[in-house]
Amino acid sequence: MRGPYDVAIVGFGPVGAVAACLLGQAGLKTVVIDKSETIYDKPRAVALDHEIGRVLQSLGLAEAIAPFVEPFTDSKYYGVGGRLIKHLTMLPEPHPQAWTPSMVFLQPAVELLLRDRAASLPSVDIRLGQTVTGFRQDPDQVMLEVATPAGDDTLAARYVIGCDGASSTTRRLARLELDDLGFDQPWLVVDIEANPQGLLKLPTTSVQHCEPERPMTFVICTGRHRRWEIRLEADEDPQRMAEPEEVWRLLRRWITPADGTLWRSAGYRFHALVARDWRKGRVFIAGDAAHQQPPFLGQGLCQGIRDVANLSWKLAAVLRGKAGEALLDTYGQERGGHVRKLTGIIKGIGGLIGERDPQKAIERDQRLIAEAGGTIRPMPRQDLMPGLDAGLLSALAAPGTGTLFPQPWLRTAAGRQRMDSCVGSGLRIVTSSSCNDVRLAAMAKALGATWVAIGGGNSGGHPDVTLHECDGLVNAWFARHEAIAALVRPDNYVFGTAHDMGGVRVLLEEWQDKLGVAANAQG
Repeated sequence: MRGPYDVAIVGFGPVGAVAACLLGQAGLKTVVIDKSETIYDKPRAVALDHEIGRVLQSLGLAEAIAPFVEPFTDSKYYGVGGRLIKHLTMLPEPHPQAWTPSMVFLQPAVELLLRDRAASLPSVDIRLGQTVTGFRQDPDQVMLEVATPAGDDTLAARYVIGCDGASSTTRRLARLELDDLGFDQPWLVVDIEANPQGLLKLPTTSVQHCEPERPMTFVICTGRHRRWEIRLEADEDPQRMAEPEEVWRLLRRWITPADGTLWRSAGYRFHALVARDWRKGRVFIAGDAAHQQPPFLGQGLCQGIRDVANLSWKLAAVLRGKAGEALLDTYGQERGGHVRKLTGIIKGIGGLIGERDPQKAIERDQRLIAEAGGTIRPMPRQDLMPGLDAGLLSALAAPGTGTLFPQPWLRTAAGRQRMDSCVGSGLRIVTSSSCNDVRLAAMAKALGATWVAIGGGNSGGHPDVTLHECDGLVNAWFARHEAIAALVRPDNYVFGTAHDMGGVRVLLEEWQDKLGVAANAQG
């Protein structure tokens, strides 16, 4: 028997790799098991957002991923007769997370960087070409049965995370069920490497063709990579439609084989599925193992990385005795609610794109144009993103609770830097001024929180770090939420806000109570 490990991760795709990096950086003894020995060399996911950029930044990969990431273009929705009916854009500068709000990326390159980062961490053990075939749970650990090229093996881990995809073995073995949220459509996904001649023929923004005869999506990806998602008819065979002859027939409206190279084509069924329960004892599921949604907002991989960003710090807190076991129940509460809300929004967009009835499509166009006052204006994609409304949040429900806290660019002696690069990504109290209460500062320190004063100056107070932002982003956020402070969780979501230092004390006491441990265990 090998181990015991703190955490075993089943699946070493991008979600499993992020989990391994987060847990390894926390110093947890982690094993990753994957049946494949190499990454898939073609892009499946193509979209990231600023929340995920901030997670990758916490892994030390901000500079490394830069060559493989580009801003997402606007998305224009055209209805019957080519009328513009909707226009999605991104939030303007200053960007609230110090990252481009919407991005496209080259998955194989970024996935390789994630694997290399995980392999560099001394507490992470990577086992490729091996398959989990079963497990049993004891009161204190999980025993995993693993098939290896050398024969069967057994591993012991305190907890298991299944990041093993839509057909998850972990989910099946744990007998966790998926709820069907009522979306099931056949689509063809086509990736083309366009040549300069082909690029001149193609739109300069991403496009949703909301045409009842054949709904299609066109996405501008990195470099010369262009993607089409094409709705198939119920009687069309996805395998036959993925053949080059059929693909080029469908694309002839835009380009021909002389304009680029067919990189990948595959039939998919777009689903809306969410786990009913996200854990069974010591076993958790994440990523596509826990949810699947249509790709119309480019949130599939983002959702999976949010899962492990949420779960990893909680596992570390419990394993180190800094939180009670009940903290792990908040994982499914938070992620399940968030995924269901966002999937509902994505389904609505899918319904808008995929309307097949010509008369209803005309009525849809008229309604959207009327709702816009006759002129379609760009709307930021991020305005569609929900926050958290359940789980590890302050019961005071002050403004800003459950939202992502902003990450400003800061003025430092070394030049402009993102806030997390200066203060880290753990529990933080961010204030608009220094704290002159020695006991309150000591309480924060006992809870393991870093006190960050933005633009307040030291003034004899007790911040761990006093910083000055470049664009007034945080102070504008405080003004908008009528607050002077926020208690920010390690995953960058706001536990709660306060309008005075007395409120900060209340937040710290509530945090301590909800984690279920004494303050002196936190230091």
